[in-house]
Amino acid sequence: MRQAVSDALLAQRGGLLCWVPLCLALGIGWYFAQGHEPGQAAVWAGGGLIACLLVALRFVSVAYRPVVLALLVAVLGAGIAKYRTEAVAAPTLGFRYYGAIEGRVVNIDRSASDVTRLTLDSVVLERMSPARTPARVRVSIHGDQMLDNFRPGEVLILTGHLSPPSGPAEPGGFDFQRHAWFLQLGAVGYTRNPVLRLESPDVPDARMRIFALRMAISRAVQDAIPGEPGAFAAAIMTGDRSGMGQASLAALRASNLAHLLAISGLHMGLLTGFVFAVIRYGLALVPWVALRWPTKKIAAVVALLVGAFYLALSGGNVATERAFIMVAVVLVAVLLGRRALTLRAVAIAAVIVLVWQPEALTGPGFQMSFSATVGLIAVFRGLRKVDLTRVPRWSRPALSVFVSSLVAGLATAPYAAAHFNMVSHYGLIANLLSVPLMGVLVMPAAVLATCLAPLGLDWIGFALMEWGLRWILFVAGFVADQPGAVSHVVAPAKLVLPLLTLGVLWLILWQGRLRFAGLAVAALAFVTWHGSTRPALLVAEDGALIGLMGAQGRVLSKPAGGSFVAGIWLENDGAPVAQQDAAARDGLLRDGRAVTAVLGDWRVMQVSGKTALAGLQGCGGADVLVINQTEETPRPCQVYDLPRLRQTGALAFDLNASGDLVIVTAQSAAGNRLWNGRTDTPEPPIVLTRQ
Repeated sequence: MRQAVSDALLAQRGGLLCWVPLCLALGIGWYFAQGHEPGQAAVWAGGGLIACLLVALRFVSVAYRPVVLALLVAVLGAGIAKYRTEAVAAPTLGFRYYGAIEGRVVNIDRSASDVTRLTLDSVVLERMSPARTPARVRVSIHGDQMLDNFRPGEVLILTGHLSPPSGPAEPGGFDFQRHAWFLQLGAVGYTRNPVLRLESPDVPDARMRIFALRMAISRAVQDAIPGEPGAFAAAIMTGDRSGMGQASLAALRASNLAHLLAISGLHMGLLTGFVFAVIRYGLALVPWVALRWPTKKIAAVVALLVGAFYLALSGGNVATERAFIMVAVVLVAVLLGRRALTLRAVAIAAVIVLVWQPEALTGPGFQMSFSATVGLIAVFRGLRKVDLTRVPRWSRPALSVFVSSLVAGLATAPYAAAHFNMVSHYGLIANLLSVPLMGVLVMPAAVLATCLAPLGLDWIGFALMEWGLRWILFVAGFVADQPGAVSHVVAPAKLVLPLLTLGVLWLILWQGRLRFAGLAVAALAFVTWHGSTRPALLVAEDGALIGLMGAQGRVLSKPAGGSFVAGIWLENDGAPVAQQDAAARDGLLRDGRAVTAVLGDWRVMQVSGKTALAGLQGCGGADVLVINQTEETPRPCQVYDLPRLRQTGALAFDLNASGDLVIVTAQSAAGNRLWNGRTDTPEPPIVLTRQ
């Protein structure tokens, strides 16, 4: 048995590099999954473990050294995540603030409610010391103030509302506090008052100059191409999506074409590939140059420089950084005379991203991008063994596009469904009708417009872009409008995606018959997903909204107010409907401003407003009372008033096998981490039993 294990491990030595990002991800994932922030004791323990593993490398046999190295890389991954979390630490607002806000514009976009949103740094808040002031704040601008009123780098002053980044909308849900922590976003809010310009743009640093250039190009593109096609063109050329309407975004998501908006691997690959081809074949047309110069390597260098500029121009978000690293690895491989696109190249890119930004592991961009790339390489590597001589040569490009779209769609589908609770059934058709046009027309036209801009002839490229983008928007709208175009799925348990990823990667990377064990692990992930259940009752962290799972779906306590939280609940249920429709369902007992949910033998009452609370006798026959006010009068039941809810966060209620009522808090699910600022002991799940 021992010899068989040794032989199996020795058989993996040719592909050990590909296992490095997986081991790194396991360590990073372990760090983010902890229920409390690892302290100094954990750091010292990790350092000791690393020392022990380094010593062990000298004594274990050659066959078992990869196992020790895997553990070492995993521990390093956890340490990298810890270091990154500490390195981006910045003050977070600890209370609700209303007053003067001063700051420099470092980003301009649009919120989900389709209003202009500004991110400000160099923040100054009224009567607040610099040590307590957030490094960045994000403010939604309501009213008739247009996007064109704001310029990158200018210093603004306004009067608005700010709040700390909110916790999960439900226990175990998406943690916006963690997301904001790594953006150094210490507060979010809004204003309905006029925004005043305190200082004109002064952009001495390179980052702000590039931001200003990006917004200037975006405005020029939208002036040249009117309407939604112009906003689409600005998004793919500069990364500025602020001009895109919500209807177009919804259609692109429903048709599985939203990836065309993000500057990711497709755009970076098309751009650098087009530049590479133009330079290489352009030089080949000059015989003297073609015979004496390394035209292929020259083309790779030029494409790499163009890709770097595209990365800087787009704002350098995680998706674009990841795409550039992938392209850079491929082009450097060309310079070194190696095979460009291999699993080793993908592994190197993944390692760079995870070391640079370990928090990217938890996001859909990282997961979907690398799953698509790995899937494509694995499938096309297998197709090399297939005899395609009987396939007509003229049909092979179309077949390649079909296979690529199918594989990429299947590879990313579980991750898209897990993060967005949505599956597009006609996405393959939409991609087949759109992606080739993006490659052969839209991106080359964008390069053409850029090259002709100094001559005043950029309209030629923009005219071609507009035609192609109008077609893509038409396809998106047509596909999204088809009956059954989209289905929705329940949010999976947190273990599902790690299990699925581990199973698929094991199947691809392991050498030998044991590789098929990966299929069992992947199947277990889908079985676990199928068995995922939703909480019977959810309570928002402000105590103003509850939602009971009924026969028709989740029943909400009110038709308006708290729409953001309500939307997340319904999406995670896999049954998104309008809030007013969910509130019209049967299942809750309503009595004025009091709403009661019945779970088995238990009654949970939610009361809104001081008047309704003052008229309530005791607990009104309820076992648990939820109040969106501060309650100082003792009551004969479990009471969750506003101060307590601010400590616990959102609540989830369920019945256990014995019929007891189990209450889980968002705080206990998230734990005490740096990004939520918790230092007290989390309130553990409460189990109420009948005596």
